[in-house]
Amino acid sequence: MIRPLVLPLLWLCGWFGPVGLVHAQPPQAQPSSPAPWVLPAPDQASGLQRLLWQSRAAGAQVSAYVFTPPEYAAQPQRRFPVLYWLHGSGGSSPGAAAQVSARYAQAMAQQKIPPMILVFPNGLPMGMWCDWKDGSFRHETMFINELLPHMDRHFRTQAAREGRILEGFSMGGYGAARLGFKHQQCFAGVSLLGAGPLQQDFHEAPRAGPRGREEVFQKVYGSDMAYFRAQSPWRMAEQNAAKLKQGLIIRQVIGNRDETLGFNRAFKQHLDALQIPHTYRQLPNIPHDPNLLLKSLGEDNWAFYRQALTSSARSDGAAGGGP
Repeated sequence: MIRPLVLPLLWLCGWFGPVGLVHAQPPQAQPSSPAPWVLPAPDQASGLQRLLWQSRAAGAQVSAYVFTPPEYAAQPQRRFPVLYWLHGSGGSSPGAAAQVSARYAQAMAQQKIPPMILVFPNGLPMGMWCDWKDGSFRHETMFINELLPHMDRHFRTQAAREGRILEGFSMGGYGAARLGFKHQQCFAGVSLLGAGPLQQDFHEAPRAGPRGREEVFQKVYGSDMAYFRAQSPWRMAEQNAAKLKQGLIIRQVIGNRDETLGFNRAFKQHLDALQIPHTYRQLPNIPHDPNLLLKSLGEDNWAFYRQALTSSARSDGAAGGGP
């Protein structure tokens, strides 16, 4: 287990300028009920470890799951790229993280992708991977200003844009899009799997229904449509279109039986209109299910990671920022 550590809050993601920083503020009042920031400890057989640190953004101890490949222990001088995998609504669990990491570990063993570290942050059941309007939960600040530098200080990571990929499913796909597009200087690739909400306005939520939409809209966005739009991947793409054309590998994958298909199509058309390079895959007979989605992609799935990490593979062992 990693010892808790309060980290510096101004993080440049391996760059030398302040572009895209989240300026952290002192912890604000927390909700009356405690947030489940500390996830259950994983089973030792899962290959996961639980990372803990004292978060200023959360005002509490926070956790994430981390998977390291066998090469991490066997090659102590080597540095590794990192895949940050964001979960969907309902929250994270050791079982879900172990299932995802097992899929990628098998691909690494078969040399379909290079060995990499996997990180599964805790985004809470409906945290939406953004800073809430009332300041009570600050997921973006915690992720960009705390988790990324914590990983680079305590693990042998390739601590630069070329060594990081951001991926997520459903709510996690929404998070990957908004965080990856806003902080594009931090990542080599951004992967949206069954992502949502990707629409301009939050008048409906096909997966959550009217009651769930209203609860999220009130808690996260303060019932303020302007704030929802300001946080949305739609707006992030508009604001950062020029930078998103400069080397970031973007993919969007959606099943044709997914309730969010219409919004995903509209988002793809939005990226096309902005002339932001990306790949779009619409998979037949696939509902809103991450395992079925990744399985249906088959061997084509691994090409995305290889492409995104091409630059980092050439610089393996040279990146700084390790412990």
